[in-house]
Amino acid sequence: MGNVIQVQALTRTFGDFTAVNRISFEVRPGEIFGFLGANGAGKTTALKMLTGLLMPSSGTAIVAGYDVARYPEEVKRNIGYMSQRFSLYEDLTVRENIRFFGGIYGLSTGQLREKTTQVIEQLGLEQQAGLLVRSLPLGWRQKLAFAVAQIHEPKVVFLDEPTSGVDPLTRRQFWEGIYEASSRGITLMVTTHYMEEAEYCHRVSIMVDGRIDALDTPEALRKQFKAGDMDEVFRKLARPDQPVGHVD
Repeated sequence: MGNVIQVQALTRTFGDFTAVNRISFEVRPGEIFGFLGANGAGKTTALKMLTGLLMPSSGTAIVAGYDVARYPEEVKRNIGYMSQRFSLYEDLTVRENIRFFGGIYGLSTGQLREKTTQVIEQLGLEQQAGLLVRSLPLGWRQKLAFAVAQIHEPKVVFLDEPTSGVDPLTRRQFWEGIYEASSRGITLMVTTHYMEEAEYCHRVSIMVDGRIDALDTPEALRKQFKAGDMDEVFRKLARPDQPVGHVD
């Protein structure tokens, strides 16, 4: 099978400022691809281009078989997206959120019925299906948002800091869900500020000043930079003066 994401010399400028500078990479089917970078490195701008929300200034990006510059709406229909800020409607119930977003993704009435039941059962939310989403703990809201991002069976799901603000146990459980999705052939592109999560990815890229300065498996990157963990790799590239720990 071909690559689900294929990026070649992708660039985005804003006047004289180059936010993304000729980045190139590919992501394979079922791969968990970590897309890292400090604030201001350009990863958010790159993600906006890859999801069809922002047009490139030059270069190409093919996502789920579609050129993002020529077919942005087709890209949006064939991807899932979960943002770091809770992306569901808190004033709708669990069941209403599932049906609403399933409808946006173009599921038929029969598919909506089937998928709604499936998601509720998989998450064990039978007793909470009629409750407003705001009443759920944050961890469960994030799990629901992840399930909704996959409801239309996309080829790739973009996860923008999906575990931000959740406790360590919930974070581990969330990553179990990421691995389960990967095992079903879904490609996952993950941004995170938690460097221990970078260790869970199949491959990791690190952006610095609009460029991708490193891209390989976590093990290979640790060897390349003579580092004990991915936090040290990241600091050597992007934050040489910052102490070990959470990267802001």
